Amino acid sequence: MSTLAKLWTVEDVATFLGVPVATLYQWRHHRTGPRGHRIGRHLRYVPEDVMSWVQDQE
Repeated sequence: MSTLAKLWTVEDVATFLGVPVATLYQWRHHRTGPRGHRIGRHLRYVPEDVMSWVQDQE
């Protein structure tokens, strides 16, 4: 359960990256953004995956 508490929402990731939420959904559609996971009908991100994706973009 502690792992689930650490997951980020789309809004969290958008704030962290400084991009609009719509951009994250576009990236997801084109499979170019950080890896997200569906939990039920909710989209969540593992913070370490997001940070790794950012490093890969440099």
